[in-house]
Amino acid sequence: MIFADKLIDLRKKNGWSQEELAEKLNVSRQAVSKWEGAQSIPDMTRIIQLSELFHVSTDYLLKDEIEQAEGAVVSQDDTADIAARTIGMEEANTFLKIKEENSRRVAVAVMLCILSPVALILLGGAQSFGLLKWTENMAGGIGLVVMMLMIIPAVGMFIQSGLKISKFNYLEKEPVETLYGVSGMARERKERFQPVHTRHILFGIMLCVASCVPLFVSIIFKAESFISVVGIAAILVLAAIGVMLIVRVSIIQGSYQMLLEEEEYSRESKENNKHTGYISVAYWCLVTAGFLAWSFIGNAWRDSWIIWPVAGVAYGAVAAISSAMRKR
Repeated sequence: MIFADKLIDLRKKNGWSQEELAEKLNVSRQAVSKWEGAQSIPDMTRIIQLSELFHVSTDYLLKDEIEQAEGAVVSQDDTADIAARTIGMEEANTFLKIKEENSRRVAVAVMLCILSPVALILLGGAQSFGLLKWTENMAGGIGLVVMMLMIIPAVGMFIQSGLKISKFNYLEKEPVETLYGVSGMARERKERFQPVHTRHILFGIMLCVASCVPLFVSIIFKAESFISVVGIAAILVLAAIGVMLIVRVSIIQGSYQMLLEEEEYSRESKENNKHTGYISVAYWCLVTAGFLAWSFIGNAWRDSWIIWPVAGVAYGAVAAISSAMRKR
């Protein structure tokens, strides 16, 4: 076992992230990342620091033939580490490929779901302002048909994506150990992808923020006309494109984080997510029930779509409060 693998093993057994280890050594996270990726080796001063920090000998750290650290301190996370799943290079590459394919599929499905009420809004508005000689039921019915024709393939895409990645679900929930070279490969690909991730997130957020502009413009010039309806539809169109960009790169970025057990996929976060999952299921079941009740009982299909963006924003607050209460 080379130094890079030993460092990863010792760090994970103590339950530390790269950032936490870097702080203890007073170095940058990039330095720790290079050590673990076998791109560089720390100087002797850092080797001694690591030896004292992990309670192992310098010989163990420097000599590849020494495979077991004698006298190493066993942390509370050792039980989880012993049972950790192992992932090799071939399996890791397969996982990353599926996630990249799913990123396109899921992003398009999310966009279709957001765009699905657009036809209903436009047809309802056109009928209300006399631009269509249809009855209200006809306009609403055709709008609902179009909405379902968009939602049905979106649901199919979600199901297909879930089935394709199901065998790798353990990466989101269980501790994992990567074989030699996997962490370095994932870290290198993540760094190459970072500019793309940043660019798409930036454009996606800008589009979501700018989505309200057409509505404001329509209100200024034609407050009570079909133009205001078009402004409402434009909100969904711009938001759908923005969200699609964000979802696509977030899924790919998340695949690298899963392999590296970083950020929201660290071992501590995985443990916390077990509790958050129950809250998430209950929350979205209640939101869906509220949406269907308002839509069917109040016949408010034209307005009830607003539940979803509001629920999405509110969920962040619910998750944050839940996390804070657990820590307390």
